Order: sequence, then structure tokens, then C-alpha cells
Amino acid sequence: MDALEFLGLQPTEDPARWRMTVVPAVMSGMGALFGGCGLAAATEAMERTTGRPTIWATAQYLSFARRDAVVDIDVVSMVTGHQISQARAVGRVGDDEIFTVNAALGRRDFDIEGQWAAMPDVAPPASCRPRQLLPRHHDTVLSRIDMRIAMGREMEELDGEAGIGRAAMWARFPDLDEIGTTALSVVGDLVPWGIGQALGHRAGGNSLDNTIRVAAPVPTEWILLDVRVHAVRGGFGHGLVHLWSEDGTLLGTASQSTIVRRWSTEAPK
Repeated sequence: MDALEFLGLQPTEDPARWRMTVVPAVMSGMGALFGGCGLAAATEAMERTTGRPTIWATAQYLSFARRDAVVDIDVVSMVTGHQISQARAVGRVGDDEIFTVNAALGRRDFDIEGQWAAMPDVAPPASCRPRQLLPRHHDTVLSRIDMRIAMGREMEELDGEAGIGRAAMWARFPDLDEIGTTALSVVGDLVPWGIGQALGHRAGGNSLDNTIRVAAPVPTEWILLDVRVHAVRGGFGHGLVHLWSEDGTLLGTASQSTIVRRWSTEAPK
């Protein structure tokens, strides 16, 4: 399926307004719209409204959209240049603003390029154990992703001993036709999984924001999430994730700040 079908994102009579219904397939285990799906829907709406691909997009999450809520996403193209558009998308449920996403979209021809980030040396997906989902994740967006832990621990292995601040996981979308902005936005919202790994506790959190930067969206079946947690202080966690193709191409990066929470019997999202 394409990204619109994956997200349930639909056009309206207004070419700058899009709509999605919050169903379990785009929800987190916390009973609300998964932040990465909100970012993905906003970027898809902006890409299709402007006709340009995403360079970067940053979401600020303001409230929750619960099951069966209808989210209206309004796109405003603030600046449209020859090669780059600056746009904003606001997601609302009724009069309540749920998220705001600012973005730059476009592409430029340039004769010099390079990649300086290095992909970690981990086992291929076939050699990594599947990530075990809990009952609360069933029928959510996480159940639509095949995840394999390449560097990290399962929930029952989080014994209070702090990790090294880095964890890695392979992710694959069996239902998506191609890996693009939607896939990167969804898995870019998994920094909280790395926070639990870093702390060594059953912890995760709610995303305050999510910024996706698209580098080279090349074809790949699997995406390697190289999560790097910088710090947890004062109840908030900060980190980023490098998103790699199987051949070592940097697809993009995502960074987040989260409200860190302990889970009693639940795993980080």
C-alpha cells in the first residue's frame, strides 16, 4: 500500500486540507495517535500540497488525539521559492490543536556530495531476535512493523543497570510499497525505546517533539535505527536516531525530547 493508505490520510474538497481518523493502526500503546504517524501525515499532506519532497520537518505535540477522533490537517505554504517551499501543517480535532509541524520541502541539483556518519557494525536482520510486543501494542502501529533487536535488551532484561546510551534495532514495513518520509517519520519516533535501554529501567515516555531530516531516501527493505540517548535530567530525556539503509546509506536522522515515565509492567514504546 502507499503512504496515504497506510496512514488512512484522505484529501478533501479543499486541496490544502487533509483528514485522518484515529484508528488502532495509527495509534500507540497509550491509546492515542502515535506521534510519528501524526508527523508522517503532516509531511505527506505538505508534500502532496506543494508537490515537493521533505528536506526537514519538526513536530510539536500539544495534545492527544484519542481513538475514533477525526484529525483535520491544514497546510499553509508560507514561502514558495524556485526550489524550496517553507510550509506549516496544523492538526486539529474540532477546535483543539493536536500538533503543529513546520517543514522545508524541495530538492536542488548540486555536483558535490558525501556522507560522514558511520553505520554501526551489527548483525543483519535475519540474525537478530524479534522485538517482543506486549498486549497493549497489539493492533497498534507497532504491530505493523517487523522489529529486530540488533543492540539492546528486552523488557525483562532491564535490571536497573544503565546502558551505554546507544541501542540499535532493525525495522521493516511489510505493508508499505516504499521507504519514504512516512516510514522514516514513524520509526524516528522510537527514541523513547532507547531511553529505557540507556537507563536500564522499564521507562520510556511521551514525545514533546520530533524532527525528521531526510538525507537520501534510497530503496531498502530494512531500516536500522541507531538510537543515541544524550541525557535524562529533570524528568526529560533527549536523544536522536540515525536511520540507515541495509547498504549503509544514511536515510536520515530524527531527534526528540520526551517526558520520561516509568512503566510498571509495560515496555517503552
